[in-house]
Amino acid sequence: MNGHANENRYQSRAFLLLPMTGNIGTIIGPIIGGLLADPAANYPSLFGGIAWLEKYPYAAPNLVSAFFLFLALLAVIFGLDETHELFAHKEDWGRTLSRKIHVKYGQFRRKGTVYDGYTAIDSRPTTPTTPMSPFIPISPVSPAKPPKRVAPRYKQRLPFRRIFTYNVICTLISHGLLTGSIGTFNSIWYSFLSTPVYNPSSPPSNYTPHPPFTFTGGIGLPPRSVGLVMAILGTIGILLQLFLYPTINQRLGTILSWRIFLYCFPLAYFLSPFLSLIPSSTPPPSPKSGWKIWLGLCGVLFVQRIGQTFAGPATTILINNCSPHPSVLGTIHGIGQSASSAARTIGPAFGGWLYGEGLNIGMVGLMFWVLAGMSGVTCLASNWVREGDGHEIRLDGDDEAEEEADRRNRELGFR
Repeated sequence: MNGHANENRYQSRAFLLLPMTGNIGTIIGPIIGGLLADPAANYPSLFGGIAWLEKYPYAAPNLVSAFFLFLALLAVIFGLDETHELFAHKEDWGRTLSRKIHVKYGQFRRKGTVYDGYTAIDSRPTTPTTPMSPFIPISPVSPAKPPKRVAPRYKQRLPFRRIFTYNVICTLISHGLLTGSIGTFNSIWYSFLSTPVYNPSSPPSNYTPHPPFTFTGGIGLPPRSVGLVMAILGTIGILLQLFLYPTINQRLGTILSWRIFLYCFPLAYFLSPFLSLIPSSTPPPSPKSGWKIWLGLCGVLFVQRIGQTFAGPATTILINNCSPHPSVLGTIHGIGQSASSAARTIGPAFGGWLYGEGLNIGMVGLMFWVLAGMSGVTCLASNWVREGDGHEIRLDGDDEAEEEADRRNRELGFR
């Protein structure tokens, strides 16, 4: 059972890898998008006169994104091994082809000499008349694969009707609310950053601002500056995940740190629209500029990113551990992804519509404050979530399967 203890010890760090790589993409992606948006207008000396770029000014960043996704597809097909115990032993044509390519073209290179295949070695003794070559071609020998820990093979599968325990339902509700609010915020945040600044000299008809809640206007940033803001967001996320998350998560635990840092979301969402009230160093309708607006942007993003740094990995861990039986772990993750995808589909669509309605009535913060209330409900719902052990329901034969797996692991040298 020590193996399971070690897995739990490093679980939080393992689940941190996915959002960390996502933050790297958050840094690089917006920068590329900002640089490539409308290249014919931004770089007329390089791309001026290219008809299709002038007709489709935002085609270039989308083509680059498609290329990156194609590279990801190739990496999945040719670089990933199946891990499911029911399919890991089956032939994978992608991995087989990848190994053949590696054997054919992955030969050793030494001082510019390439060795392809096998070469007979002269067995005669070395003499002045039969000098031995200073390079002896050898065939690459793959090292023996280290033994892997044997997982228990449970004979029975938990029926689908018994999957939805109380903890599973509470965890899925919290997960759906959280991912929906994050996805909605990301979509309307871009719109808010690029929404024109409110100009008092030409206000909308029948509109009079009445702060603190009745006001309109955005930040008015161009695409290049929006990309810079999102790159700052990704940089903040990586720094927090590298230096803050492991220490605090180890001290507080997954469930407690998750509940505490969920409160960052309603705070960030509530404060976001007030950025449009920060004085700018340039008069409207010019985009907002100056150290005050950038300090405010970084402050809001810092609070939001702290919450996402702790909530993202923790939510994945809680989804993983709320599974009532190991035989339905894949089903639980599938249901969790379905709930997340549904929330990320409905949330941005509804958020974009309500954001537009808020602009029409002179209340740019309407959707942000709805999100703050939605995040408050998530904080409340988190009190009913508990961290499971992934095996809440025991079936006949489970103990024997675990004892057999422990015996085989001891024979392999695992303790």
